[in-house]
Amino acid sequence: MTCDPEETMTILDDLAAGLPSDAVLTDPASTDAYRFDEASFCDAGSPLAVVRPTETEQVQHVLRVASAHRVPVVPQGARSGLSGAANAVDGGIVLSLTRMDRILEIDPVDQVAVVEPGVLNAVLSRAVLEQGLYYPPDPSSWELSTIGGNLATNAGGLCCVKYGVTADFVRGVEVVTASGELLRTGRRTAKGVAGYDLTKLIVGSEGTLGVITKATLGLKPAPEAALTMAAAFGSAADALSAVTRIMAAGLQPSLCEFLDGVTVRAIQDYRDMGLPTGVGALLLTQSDRGPRAAADARRWARSAPSWAPWTSPSPPTPPSPRCSCRPAGSSTSRWRSSAPPSSTTSPCPAPGSWTSSTASPRSPRSTTSSCPAPATSATATCTPP
Repeated sequence: MTCDPEETMTILDDLAAGLPSDAVLTDPASTDAYRFDEASFCDAGSPLAVVRPTETEQVQHVLRVASAHRVPVVPQGARSGLSGAANAVDGGIVLSLTRMDRILEIDPVDQVAVVEPGVLNAVLSRAVLEQGLYYPPDPSSWELSTIGGNLATNAGGLCCVKYGVTADFVRGVEVVTASGELLRTGRRTAKGVAGYDLTKLIVGSEGTLGVITKATLGLKPAPEAALTMAAAFGSAADALSAVTRIMAAGLQPSLCEFLDGVTVRAIQDYRDMGLPTGVGALLLTQSDRGPRAAADARRWARSAPSWAPWTSPSPPTPPSPRCSCRPAGSSTSRWRSSAPPSSTTSPCPAPGSWTSSTASPRSPRSTTSSCPAPATSATATCTPP
C-alpha cells in the first residue's frame, strides 16, 4: 500500500492525536527493526509507522484510525516467530504490544492469571511458580516469546503431549476489533459451557479477528520434579515404534520429542551440542512425577528394546531448564537440575544411551552434579538404582 505525502501526514497526525509522544515511531532507522520476525528470509515491507501502546484504549485508537484510512495493521509481539507472519507490510502500521507487559493478577484460589499480551511466557511461568502454580504451555521460545504471540498462534510446546496447547489454558480474552470496539469473551471459572466459544475462535487467529489486549489464563498446581531421558535409535522407524509402544502402554510422558538423524546432524553442524551424529533418530522423554519418575524411565526403556548406546565427549547445553537432558559423556554422565537445592535429585543414570536429568518446572535456579562414568553396555534397559 502506498499513500501520497499529504495523506501520510494526515494518518500520522490522527495517530499522534490519541497517543503519547513516544508511542509512534516513523524514522526508518527505528522502524526497520520491526520489519521482520525471526523469518528474515520471508518478504517484508516498510511500515508507515510503528505504534507501541501501553493501554487498551490506545490500541482502540490505533485501529479506529487505521480503519478510517483503510491502512493495514500488523500486530507484533516479541517477533520470535519463524514463519514471517508478523512481518510488516508496505505502508501499513506495525502495532507492537511489547510495552503492555503487566501481570495484572495471579489468583491461587481460582488458579488463573490475568495478563497483558506483552508479558513474556518465562516471566509468567516463574511468577506463578512462586505461588506453587504452573502455566504448562511452553513453546521452545518461552524465554523470549510473549503471551500475546502465543495466543495469536495457539503455540504448542514440548509438554503439549501431556498438557495440551495454549488454547487449552485460555479461559477468556479481551480483544479489540478492527473498528476499535472492545470485546470480552470467555469466563474466569474452570467450567464454562454456555453459548458460543468465541475465545477458541480468537486464539490462533493471528490477529485477523482482532488484537488481544488482555487474557485470563488457567493454571495448574506445580508438578513434581521432572526426570528427562534421551535415547538413540538406529532408525527413525525404531524410534517412532518406541513412541507408539510407550503411548499404547499408558506410560504418559510429560514431554516426548523426536529428532530424525538428518535433524540431529543439522543441529550438531550448526552448534556443537555433543549429539550423536551417527544415529538414525534421537528421542527425548520426560516424566514429571517426582519419586515415581525413575520407575517411569525403566518402563519406557523396556518399551524401546531397539535403542542404541551412545556417548559424547562433552555434554550439550540444554535448550531450557524445562528440557534439560544431557547425554552420557565419555568420562562422566551428568544431569542438570533446575530445582531448588533442597529438592531431591535423581540417582545416577544407567549405563548406555539413556541419560537422565531432574528439573522443577522452569525454575530459574540451577545446579549441576556428576556421577561416576558408566560402564560400556549394549543392554536395552534403563535401571537407575
